[in-house]
Amino acid sequence: MYAIFDCDNCYCSCERVFRPDLVGKPVVVLSNNDGCVVARSAEAKALGIPAGMPYFQLKEQFGAYNVTAFSSNYELYGEMTARVMSLISKACPYFYRYSIDEAFCDLSRMRIDDLKKWGEDLHKKILKWTGIPVSIGIAPTKTLAKCADRFAKDYKGYNHCCVIDSDEKREKALKLFPIDKVWGIGRRYADRLLRDDVHTAWEFTQLGAHWVRSTFNINALRTWQELQGIDCVPTEQMTAKKSICTSRSFPGMIDDFTTLRTHVSNYAARCSEKLRKQHSVCSMVMVFIDTNHFRPDLPQYDNACSKTFLTPVNTTQEVVSGALECLKRIFRTSYKYKRAGVIVSGISGDNPVQTDFTDYNATAREKLRRLTEAVDNINRRNGSETIVLGSQQYTAKDGKGKADTFRNAIKHDLRSPNYTTRWSDILIVR
Repeated sequence: MYAIFDCDNCYCSCERVFRPDLVGKPVVVLSNNDGCVVARSAEAKALGIPAGMPYFQLKEQFGAYNVTAFSSNYELYGEMTARVMSLISKACPYFYRYSIDEAFCDLSRMRIDDLKKWGEDLHKKILKWTGIPVSIGIAPTKTLAKCADRFAKDYKGYNHCCVIDSDEKREKALKLFPIDKVWGIGRRYADRLLRDDVHTAWEFTQLGAHWVRSTFNINALRTWQELQGIDCVPTEQMTAKKSICTSRSFPGMIDDFTTLRTHVSNYAARCSEKLRKQHSVCSMVMVFIDTNHFRPDLPQYDNACSKTFLTPVNTTQEVVSGALECLKRIFRTSYKYKRAGVIVSGISGDNPVQTDFTDYNATAREKLRRLTEAVDNINRRNGSETIVLGSQQYTAKDGKGKADTFRNAIKHDLRSPNYTTRWSDILIVR
C-alpha cells in the first residue's frame, strides 16, 4: 500500500499560519512579478476566481469581495513544507518527496486495518504542529493513491484520509473520477479519450491494454495498469528530475544586456541550487530569450542557445558562467525583451561524476565545489541570497541619478515576511 500526502492549498495555507485572521476568507498567491493568480484558497475558488487570472483583472472583477493577495514567497513555503515533510518522514521511514507539497510513503509493512486511523492521527498531528492541513490518500498503487487523495481533499466525511483497499472501493472511486483529473493523463491524452467517449477513470480501465499502448505510449499503459491495481510506476522515475527550468516574464520590458544578464544569472543560480538539492549534476545548460508577442507594434525576436560541459557540473559559478556565455551569443540590440529562462539537462547523480579525459580543471573544480558548499551553508543559516554572485545583482539609477544596487530583480510588492528564516522578519509578540 502507498500513501500520498498533499498540503491543502499549500501556498495559501502557509500564509495563513502567520495570518490566522485570514482563515475562512478568500486568499490568493500571485506568480513572480505579481502577474497572475497561481494559488487559491477554497474560499477564493468558491468565488469563481480562476487559476491564471491576471492580478489587474482580479482587482477589477473581485474587488468587492475583500480578496487578500500575496506575492509568492517561496522561501517561506519551502521552509514550512519542509517541516511537514519532516513529520511525515518520521512517521513513515519509507518516504520520498514528490514535489514541494507532496510526498509518497510505502506502507507495505503496516497492517491494512490500521491505515485509516494512522492517516487521520497523522493529519491531526501535522495540523497541530505546523498549522498546515494535509489530505492523505492510501491505495495499492501510486496512481490510485492520488485518486484517493482527491476524495480526501474534496469530501469532509473522510476526515482528510481516504483509503482504497478493495476492488469494490476502487470501482466506485474510478466511476466518479473524471479522466482529465487522472495523474499521468495530460491534456492531449484527455482530449483524445473524451472524443472517444471515455469520461471517467473507470471507462479508461475498460479499454484494451494493446489499444492504450498503441494509441498513446508506455507511460499511459502504466497509468492504465495502476488504475487496475497493478503497481508499476518506478519510484526512481519520480524522485529526480530529468531537466530543470527556471523562467520568468519581466515586470516591464528590457532592452539592455546588463539587466538581462542579471535575470539570467539569477535563473541559472536557481537551477544549480535545485541540482544540488537533489544531489545531481547537469551536462548541458540552455538559455532562451523572447520579446513581447502581444506587442505587434514592436520588432519581434526570440532565440535559444545551449552549452555542453565536458564534465557534468552543479556549482553556481559554472552553471551561471555557461548560461551567460549562451546569452552573449543570442543577445541582439534594438529589441525589448519580455521573458527569459534557463534550462539544465543531461542530469545524472553527483557521485560519482564521469569526467572527460581532456578536462584538466579537476583541482579548480574541487575548489569550486568546496566554495559552493560553504556558500550554501551560510545561506542556509542566514537566509537565501545572503551571499550571491556579483552578476546576480543589478544596478539602477535612483531619482537623483545615483547608482543603487539591488539583490532581487523580481517584483513582489505584496510579499509577506520570511518569518522562519530571517532574523529581521521574526514575529514580535505583544
